[in-house]
Amino acid sequence: MKKHSLLLILFMLVSACSPAAKETTLAPTVTLQPASTQPPPAAALWVSDAVPAELHKIAKRSGLPIAALPEFATQRLDVSNSGSVWIYALVAPFPTVTDGIPSADLISAWKNGSSLTGNGHPLLMAESTLRALTALWGEPAPGAVRSVAADEILAEAWTQPYNWAIIPFEEIQPKWKVLLVDGQSPIRKEFDANAYVLKVTFGLTDASFELPASNRDAAKMTTVVMTGVTAMVRATAYMMELKGVTRPGELIYDWLYNADVTHISNEVPFDPACPEPQPGYKNFILCSDPKYFELLQYVGADVIELTGDHFADRGAQAMLNTLDIYKQAGLPYYGGGANKEEARTPVLMELNGNKIAFMGCNGKLSYGFVKATDFKPGAADCDYEFFEKQIRDVAAQGYMVIFTFQHEECYHSGPCYKHEEGFHAVADAGATIVSGSQAHYPHLMEFRENSFIHFGLGNLFFDQMTYELPDGSVIDETRREFIDRHVFYDGKYIGTELLTAMLEDFSRPRPMNERERAQFLSEYFAYSGWVELPPTPIPLPTMTLTPIVLPPP
Repeated sequence: MKKHSLLLILFMLVSACSPAAKETTLAPTVTLQPASTQPPPAAALWVSDAVPAELHKIAKRSGLPIAALPEFATQRLDVSNSGSVWIYALVAPFPTVTDGIPSADLISAWKNGSSLTGNGHPLLMAESTLRALTALWGEPAPGAVRSVAADEILAEAWTQPYNWAIIPFEEIQPKWKVLLVDGQSPIRKEFDANAYVLKVTFGLTDASFELPASNRDAAKMTTVVMTGVTAMVRATAYMMELKGVTRPGELIYDWLYNADVTHISNEVPFDPACPEPQPGYKNFILCSDPKYFELLQYVGADVIELTGDHFADRGAQAMLNTLDIYKQAGLPYYGGGANKEEARTPVLMELNGNKIAFMGCNGKLSYGFVKATDFKPGAADCDYEFFEKQIRDVAAQGYMVIFTFQHEECYHSGPCYKHEEGFHAVADAGATIVSGSQAHYPHLMEFRENSFIHFGLGNLFFDQMTYELPDGSVIDETRREFIDRHVFYDGKYIGTELLTAMLEDFSRPRPMNERERAQFLSEYFAYSGWVELPPTPIPLPTMTLTPIVLPPP
């Protein structure tokens, strides 16, 4: 404090001795006006024309107003290096023989204008798909692509000569055949998006809302494999004894075991007193040794159909014993049971969010003795009034109904006597899939409104390498088999893959080779009325593991 007082006195003395300072006139101070500020632009979203319709809907649900031009938007949704991966599919009308192509052929057709179908027609696609793929591959060659409204592509493609198309995964439906590209199909469980070229990534410049990771979620997909006749008897049983119980399923194991649901129509009962199988056995009273149940477990059976009339061949006790085998294995069954009520009861499943119901009946008019009553086991009779109501009731609960038949048999492409009446009745009641389990000779197919009908799949495990017709002629078309893989996604039936097999060794189906499959599909697409019947080729010998005669005793 003393130090500060001394300094103050010295300052005053110096000031008193100094000359008077000149008066300075200060310039007036200019008052600065605050700068004019514009309010920040309102949030708005611009959506590229390349964005597929479903993703566009998601963007609209964000609540952001949609800007007409990108410069008027605060964020943009467009093709990007990261974001939502959108899967597309190369598709053709269902009655297409070709199963797939290399991606090199697809991109070559895009860039060079060559036709993938050989008919000179361009690939069909919606305008958004065209713009999305242009961002990946550049402008297509003139004539390589034709833009069609999304809701018109299917009808346009089915106009003969048939055309191929590229569509987003969410637009796949049953009348399309999804073609493999580099061996990859988005409707298969083992699909690998990293090895697939038909995908486009869409992203936001400012992620103010969340996009889905993809339009395809494997957790929402369910595959169901339907099969034809299983009867582990006669020469089939003999070969199982000779070469191993599970041997019949080895070559088609992946098809059956890897399905989410594998259906087996086992026509005969298991009976511990079943005689030793004999080749050349002609009696139609059939049974299987209970040890053969191992084959059904081996191929991953998930549901058993019991509509077959041979189920009653060994009497009530054998049927009840067979039901006990299924119950002990935790294997549900339908279409037959301990009494009429159980035989009519559907099997209800929910897998990956898809609700699926199985029900079925025996429609043979002259086989009343094999059918269940209030007091006797057997197959369910086809009481159409009852089943039509049951289908409607179950469908109203969100189930997609798979209805199967044991029905009249014939050795041609069908349909046989009374087939259409019954199959159409359950389809019209709301069944999604209608499948014939009775046919030893494969039958044709049809689409009826929203239902897929296959009148008969042929044999699965049954020994008919040949069949003698009433006129004495011998046919071997009984060797040919359909195995239908149906695909359900997010509560909808989206398509069917026709797997094809050839019976070997009286017991063992194998996947058809390319020539066999092309001929088989061509014939049945023609029988179904979808294409013209191709000329019959000169037959080539098919190698089998044993000659086409019954094995010696």
